[in-house]
Amino acid sequence: MDKRKKPNPLLRLIIALIVLAIIGYFGAKWYINFLKGPADPSGKQVAFVINPGETVSDVAKNLEVKSIIRSALVFKMSAKDEGLSAVSVGDFILSPAMSNSEVIKVLKGGSTDVRVTLLEGWRVEQIADELNSKLKIDKNQFIKAAKKDEGYLFPDTYFFHPDASIETIIETLRGNFDKKYSLDLQKKIKAQGLTPEQGVILASIVEREGRSKEVRTNIASILLKRFNMGMKLDADATVQYAKDSQRIKTLEKFWQPIFEADYIEVVSPYNTYLNNGFPPAPIANPSLMSLQAVADADPSTPYLYYFHDSQGNSYYAKTLEEHNANISAHR
Repeated sequence: MDKRKKPNPLLRLIIALIVLAIIGYFGAKWYINFLKGPADPSGKQVAFVINPGETVSDVAKNLEVKSIIRSALVFKMSAKDEGLSAVSVGDFILSPAMSNSEVIKVLKGGSTDVRVTLLEGWRVEQIADELNSKLKIDKNQFIKAAKKDEGYLFPDTYFFHPDASIETIIETLRGNFDKKYSLDLQKKIKAQGLTPEQGVILASIVEREGRSKEVRTNIASILLKRFNMGMKLDADATVQYAKDSQRIKTLEKFWQPIFEADYIEVVSPYNTYLNNGFPPAPIANPSLMSLQAVADADPSTPYLYYFHDSQGNSYYAKTLEEHNANISAHR
């Protein structure tokens, strides 16, 4: 008779569970480490952009979408462990060949990009000055390459790599404009009886002629009414642009004041005191507010004239007599 003790089934179960737990623990640990590792050891370097307002969670998702990392969830765990609680805006050179830790190290180091703010209503030459100041680009080369895009270089804050080419910069500004000047906005401008190009030209004038949203919409309404009537636009900003352009080689500051004689003596297709209709091209690079002002303009406005005093207050008139009275009373 076999008197050997039979194995305890409960003990067997406990041992099996312990073994499985150990296997599971080390298996999970191996898998997490795998997910923390390079997504593609042979991957090449790529530019990765972090936009304003993006969080670590947003960045993790985008890194996964671009296949730079294997798992957004595991990346967020790594970021927390390594003290990455916020990210800097800009361009970063990353690679799928990097581990999570290596990616985090780059992000913690901050972008090498240069912040450049281009103001609404600047002309190409002013943009060239700012880019030269921040990125040391050749001003003359930029002006030569970008002049054809006057009006379509969207004013905004950008982050450029220190070695960004002139072509890249122009493509970035133009691409931003194309996004802002949406098909819906163009449709509204076409409903005003204008082509999209005419809309940009008018917006560039409005940008230089008005400040607030309300004033710009009123000015756009008046200028559109004049245009529809076949009346000259008589916009001072166009004379400023033409005058500055004629003496651009010796000009120290753009948008200089103009004088009464300039309305006649500055002979240029851009001078709307001498020529009917719109100038041949935009006189500045307008903001979204000015483009929207053209879209929202009311050409049935009762007014034909506007005047701004030295404090920035605006006065509107239906007749030339009322307009002259406003000037006399508020100049």
